[in-house]
Amino acid sequence: MKYFIVAGEQSGDLHGSNLVRELVARDSNAEVKCWGGDLMESAGAEVLMHYKRTAFMGFVEIARNLHTIRNFLVLCKEQITRFNPDVVILIDYPGFNFRIAEFAKKSGFRVFYYISPKLWAWKEGRVERVRRYVDRMYIIFPFEVDFYKKHGITVEYRGNPLLDETEKKLAAFGSREEVRKSLGLDNKPVIALLAGSRRSEVRNILPPMLKAVRHFPGYQFVLAGVRNLPDEMYQKLIGDYPVKLVKDKTYEILYISEAALVKSGTATLETALLGIPEIVCFRGDVVSMIIAWIVIKVKYISLVNLIAGYEAVKELIQFSLNEKKLVSELKAILPGGQKRDKILEDYYKIREILGPAGASERVAEDMVRILKSEKGE
Repeated sequence: MKYFIVAGEQSGDLHGSNLVRELVARDSNAEVKCWGGDLMESAGAEVLMHYKRTAFMGFVEIARNLHTIRNFLVLCKEQITRFNPDVVILIDYPGFNFRIAEFAKKSGFRVFYYISPKLWAWKEGRVERVRRYVDRMYIIFPFEVDFYKKHGITVEYRGNPLLDETEKKLAAFGSREEVRKSLGLDNKPVIALLAGSRRSEVRNILPPMLKAVRHFPGYQFVLAGVRNLPDEMYQKLIGDYPVKLVKDKTYEILYISEAALVKSGTATLETALLGIPEIVCFRGDVVSMIIAWIVIKVKYISLVNLIAGYEAVKELIQFSLNEKKLVSELKAILPGGQKRDKILEDYYKIREILGPAGASERVAEDMVRILKSEKGE
């Protein structure tokens, strides 16, 4: 069968790659074309557009690139039509993918959505698009079942793929000492800095994070960088702070860390699944934050707290992301701190809520089963 997958961001490339791998394992005739990245390509998909060109973030950045986004939509629709797939699989990336869903459905293609957009956080009205244009929605957070049920839509929760990823990474690591040496670090305990994967994120979030560094001389701070951002940009922001930049080794850095400062997003859950106490940090441009305060409807911004249903980890947002609060909260989660044991207990509860690993396998199995049954196979 032929699969066309659209993943417009780095996280989509990761989860898309695991899905592609499982689809190919279950469908010996699978032909996969996608919008994604290197990971999806290595899993067996032909990449027609790399996510580095499509990952726009924030209201301002999106507004500045509307013409480019429109051109991308036209191109994607043309590619789907030419390929004539058995199914179009969309991974998160809602602003773009809901338009593709509408096009695909009206053009007679099956539409599966893997990893629901965060409609429960804002733009709840988009749920109607799911009802009209999506044949099957696969969610990755248990609380999303009740959200969709409220709107009369049945969705499938078959686990969270981050559990698969963390288990795979941990199984490949050696001892902490071996990992530490591979990163070129000395024996001082580590505090990780995860400031995001986009220029705008790093420029807004890393500077306030750095203000905590000199308060903890007994620790070494390691910044988890990404390859698609230049070293020069990182070094300019770091300045003379004693911070080591290590690129594309986020899991390794977290694995040996005592605590982490983490930009809100998927990384907050990855950090929790690795068992590293964290502080969730976010600061955006003024326009985007004003709009967010108006439209966002959830109590928390981190996945950890949303899954737990309460503040398991501290969130420092916008003006609360300051030196005084960072230092105070970081002291509380380091070894000997009064909040550390409670966070680790809460992490255990979150793993129980999410259920067992194997989400990518179960989702792929369900997709192939449905498509084959429709073809009478």
